[in-house]
Order: sequence, then C-alpha cells, then structure tokens
Amino acid sequence: MPQQQHQQQHLHPHLPARIKCVVVGDGGAGKTCLLSSYSRGVFPTDYIPTVFDNYDAAVMGVHLSLWDSAGQEDYDKLRPLSYPETDVFLVCFSVGNKPSFANVLDKWSPELRQHAPQAPLLLVGTKADLRDDAEFTAHLALHNDCPIGRDEAADMAREIGAVKYIECSALKGINVSLVFEEAVKSVLWPECSASGKRTTSKKHRKRSCALQ
Repeated sequence: MPQQQHQQQHLHPHLPARIKCVVVGDGGAGKTCLLSSYSRGVFPTDYIPTVFDNYDAAVMGVHLSLWDSAGQEDYDKLRPLSYPETDVFLVCFSVGNKPSFANVLDKWSPELRQHAPQAPLLLVGTKADLRDDAEFTAHLALHNDCPIGRDEAADMAREIGAVKYIECSALKGINVSLVFEEAVKSVLWPECSASGKRTTSKKHRKRSCALQ
C-alpha cells in the first residue's frame, strides 16, 4: 500500500497533501457508523451521540482527514467551528428516516452554504439496507410511510447543488469505500463531477478525468 501511494503521488505531483472532509447530518443518521466502518473497519453496536471526532484515512494517494460532527440542535453554534478550510462535505440522511431527509434541505444545505459556500457537497443516503428489511418496511407501512426512494434522493441532490448522490450501508459494507473515493474525486477533479459548478478547458477536463 505505501508503495502504491508513493507511485500515485509521483504521477500526480500537484495532489494536495491533505483533504479535509466534514460529515454532517441529523443525530442518528449514521454518520459515525459510516466513518468508523470505513476508517477502522468496525461497525459500532451502541449509539453514542457524537460531539466532535476525527478519523484519518489514505484515499487515492491523498491523506483524508475525516471530521464527524454533532447533529443535535444543542451544537448548532459550536458545529460551524469545524467548517473553515473544509474541502468537501458529506451531507448524510437515513433512507429510513424522513425527518433526516427533510433536514437536508431545511437545515444542512443552508447551514453549509452560509459557512462554506464554495465547498462541494455529496449527498449520502445511509442505512440503505433498511429497504430490504421486511420488518422495518412493514413497520413504516403501518404508519402509511416508506423508505426514501432513490429517485427522490437524486432529486434532492440536484436541488441542493450536490455533486453526486450515493447510497451506502455501513452495516452491510455496501458502497462505504465509494463514498470517500467520490469525496476525494470531487475535490481533485470537480470538472468530472455530475453537477460540479467549477469548469475548466476541454483539454484540461479530458486530461483530469483520465487520471481517475
């Protein structure tokens, strides 16, 4: 692994030494489980509300500094202190929790655009395994409810200007690595992102996308 990273850095001498990625979303949306599963290979079995926590990982030859944050209202004034110099945000919601999805538009997008308007956002649907959980979906059906649909979430991503929508399951290990690979790509090659707003010349765009 170290040799592979060294070779990749040699091929791309202009890669940043570190990318700061802050993860936001409602309390209980699965942020800490996602981070722990990815960086430590451990899925937490107990829910302990996070205040702030940090993780580190190497992704595509880049040091990725991962910042967990508290989603509770009690930390609304403290949380933005972690936003300066952030390169990319992951906005998380649980596909089985509609309030957490609604807050993507009502709370998280406005907060991030206020404090870090230039940083790219990735919308992340966590706990995707719940769609296949018969007991869980039956419980929602009793209340005339259902999990968030993929198309609905993709529409939300476009509405908030996110560069991409990704679903994952930390419990099942589905798309966990992909989330962070796409986060890095959104910083290194924003012109290749589906909804990226920064543009470059066609010549540079072709070369940059080819590096992926």
